Amino acid sequence: MEPIENIAGKVSHLDRGDVDTDQIMPKQFLKRVERTGFGEFVFYDWAKEPGWDLPPNPILVTGRNFGCGSSREHAPWGLQDYGFRALVAPSFADIFYSNCTKIGLLPVVLPDDDCRALAQTGEGEIDLEEREVRFDGRSVSFQIDDEIRRRLLAGLDDVGVTLTHEQEIAAYEREHQSAGPVTTAL
Repeated sequence: MEPIENIAGKVSHLDRGDVDTDQIMPKQFLKRVERTGFGEFVFYDWAKEPGWDLPPNPILVTGRNFGCGSSREHAPWGLQDYGFRALVAPSFADIFYSNCTKIGLLPVVLPDDDCRALAQTGEGEIDLEEREVRFDGRSVSFQIDDEIRRRLLAGLDDVGVTLTHEQEIAAYEREHQSAGPVTTAL
């Protein structure tokens, strides 16, 4: 996973609330186990609507309760594969939020008025180190758990966090080796 410090650029706007993971990544595309290749299926049914236009900019601003519904990891995988690096919304479903942070897709919670202002401006910067979103000559603070922030800044997924303890794990394994007979089959 790549470390995140700043995400800057154009903003895409999905002006809808209560977008569930079935709408983000429909069920018929869940047959794969790889994390890549899902971007082309993001909002598959909505993308067929006349006038649909959601460019793959670095930042997606959306409505409240984004990512509600089932806990499918494919939804954040698809959003990231599509090209989004950060999601900004008034609120996220808890499991969806967690799934995003585990793959390096930054979810940022801002008040609805600030989300709309960012979307209208069309360009912004998210500074994870400073916990700020900057747009239109102003700066808005956001909250993020300290440990999640540390992991994202360092580019550590769950496996990466475990590997930072590799020496301690090896020492534990050496100290706790069984002194008894080997019981594996020949």
